[in-house]
Amino acid sequence: MPESRSNVIIKIFMDTYYTIEEKYLQAIEEVCYGELPKALHLLKEIIDNDALYARAHFQLGKIYYYEIKDYQTAGFHFKTCMELEPSFPDNYFHYLSLLVFLNMEKQVALIVEKALNIPGVNIAAIYELQGLFSKKSKNWTSALTAYQKAFIEVTVKDQKEKIEQSLERVREKMRQGITYQYHLAE
Repeated sequence: MPESRSNVIIKIFMDTYYTIEEKYLQAIEEVCYGELPKALHLLKEIIDNDALYARAHFQLGKIYYYEIKDYQTAGFHFKTCMELEPSFPDNYFHYLSLLVFLNMEKQVALIVEKALNIPGVNIAAIYELQGLFSKKSKNWTSALTAYQKAFIEVTVKDQKEKIEQSLERVREKMRQGITYQYHLAE
């Protein structure tokens, strides 16, 4: 059904007079309500108007990573956000999560190092992702060290329990490796 003339005028007025911050907040609201096409449209519009708006890149990274599963595009937006606003703590967890998922060893080490120096970053979560990466690589000693560091930093009960379970799994893998090696020597 075609829009009425007054609706078109209102739409033009809204598009013209939104500030970038208002569009960003509207995009966040659309994400919360599951309206991804609307959110994508608003976020892309923000970047078209101001390519240096780091948080729009962050939100696009999250949408492309978690919802659309376009990992290359997600990585581009997370990396762009980090370059534009390196002190924005929320970006590091999601970007690192993507890098761990993609097994990008050099980038994981680089982002872990950067993240641990950013105020406001959830340090326990960063160490937990580092532990996950090491566990995926079957580097049990490194995984154990990372999970122990995460355990020291954790402040949330649910996250603490998850880290404890990861520690136990790594210790079990280490015990299995020692037992297996012992049986081979017989």
